[in-house]
Amino acid sequence: MAAQQKDPEQLALARTLNHTPTGEQYERMISGMLYDSFVPELSSVRFKARRWCHEYNTVFPEDPQATFETVAADRHKKLQEILGHVGEDVFVEPPFRVDYGCNVSVGDRFYANFNLTILDCGIVKIGKTVMFGPNVSIMAATHETEVQSRRENIEYAKPVVIGDDCWIGGHVVILPGVTIGQGCTIAAGAVVTKDIPAWSVAMGMPARVVKKVTPVEPQS
Repeated sequence: MAAQQKDPEQLALARTLNHTPTGEQYERMISGMLYDSFVPELSSVRFKARRWCHEYNTVFPEDPQATFETVAADRHKKLQEILGHVGEDVFVEPPFRVDYGCNVSVGDRFYANFNLTILDCGIVKIGKTVMFGPNVSIMAATHETEVQSRRENIEYAKPVVIGDDCWIGGHVVILPGVTIGQGCTIAAGAVVTKDIPAWSVAMGMPARVVKKVTPVEPQS
């Protein structure tokens, strides 16, 4: 169900991110309220993201002296052009697709394998030392089940949070409003519909906790 008022916490978080637009509909969007996604200030950011994705996914250095390290450095700079926050030692294999990009925050030491899709209408926060398998989808965007609002291009979103030290397996789908706690492993093919507590292993459709793991001390 969509929120009825703006969320001060999400609005404050958005102010810490780069490249975010301004306007009433953007604030409604990241607050989980019903909003119009076709207003110019949102359409233009999505168009920019589509252009960026095309370049990121198709451009490869022609320099014969290029190495993995030089390509990684180039891609890191490219990620900083679109994502709201990019930590150190972040590598995302193309193809990579985002809806807006500015609503994604990624911590240090993040790796994503091929074909990551993030529909970041809500803010998506990914912690430190996180690994994604191929074909992971994070869907912060959603719609009402009543038909009329969909006819009117009205939708809403919920934030997604993935804690530090998580491993998200291949083909995992994470739905709107989900928080995955620190130190979790989400098994390949899982559909995460509800929060997963820290230090858990979850699998299935919908994902359910099947075991716990030993907590570790925070990294320095």
